[in-house]
Amino acid sequence: MSPERWHRRLRRLTAHWPTLAVLAGVWVMLWGDLSWANVIGGLVVAALAVVLFPLPPVASSGTLRPWPFLRLVAYFVVEVFVASFQVAWLALRPGPAPRGGVVAVRLRNPDDLVLTVTAEITSLVPGSVVIEAQRRSGALFLHVLDLEGAGGAERVRQQTLELEERVLRALGGATLLAHADRTRGED
Repeated sequence: MSPERWHRRLRRLTAHWPTLAVLAGVWVMLWGDLSWANVIGGLVVAALAVVLFPLPPVASSGTLRPWPFLRLVAYFVVEVFVASFQVAWLALRPGPAPRGGVVAVRLRNPDDLVLTVTAEITSLVPGSVVIEAQRRSGALFLHVLDLEGAGGAERVRQQTLELEERVLRALGGATLLAHADRTRGED
């Protein structure tokens, strides 16, 4: 590899300091010991990962808003807690098995970050999973374990769009928020 290429990759490290910090934090958590050696080792491993395995840039104009982000995290925790009990009840209750279904939801915002975070939160809440995401159209296809118990396909769509709104308020930049407000007005 040419020296110019190494220089470019090393320069990339300064632009990826949040990634380095997160990866080093994961490293320390995996070792289970907060020490200088683990922090430095984590930073070295993170730097090697960023330099040797560069990821393509994600096109997003995201901005972290602390209060809406905390509300999103609280919403997620409550949803996971409630849905866990609902799925457990579905597994243990007598009677016929629930009827699942696939629901297509076209998100209002085409941003990669919003699409990804919305899909991840939806998949992490028990009872639903994203089986396909179409980046170009901004559509998510969800398999819902108990479609009738979830209020039907229209209710699932509405809940997913509300989640997208929460993600957008927590992580979306001014351009994304303006686009979402225009799109919402067209509905």
